[in-house]
Amino acid sequence: MIHSDCGSEYTSTQFCDRIRELGLRNSCGRTGSCFGNAAAESFWALIKEEIGTRIRSDRATARAEVFTFSEAFCNRRRLRKH
Repeated sequence: MIHSDCGSEYTSTQFCDRIRELGLRNSCGRTGSCFGNAAAESFWALIKEEIGTRIRSDRATARAEVFTFSEAFCNRRRLRKH
C-alpha cells in the first residue's frame, strides 16, 4: 500500500496506473486532516533514521533492508516494550 496526501502528483492517472502495475494499492488521507497521514509520516521518518537514505544497489537490497528492519526490529523488539 502506498499512503500519501491528496496532492495532484499522487492522484494523477499516471501515478495510479503505475501503482496498479506494481500490484500495490493507493491510499490517500482526507483533505485537511493531518491525522490520516501521521502514521505514514512517522513510519517513513523512522525508516530514514534507522536505515538511512543512501541509494541501494538494487530494489531487492532495499526491500530486504526495510523488511529486516520492520520485522526484526519494530515487530519483535520495539513492540515488546509497549
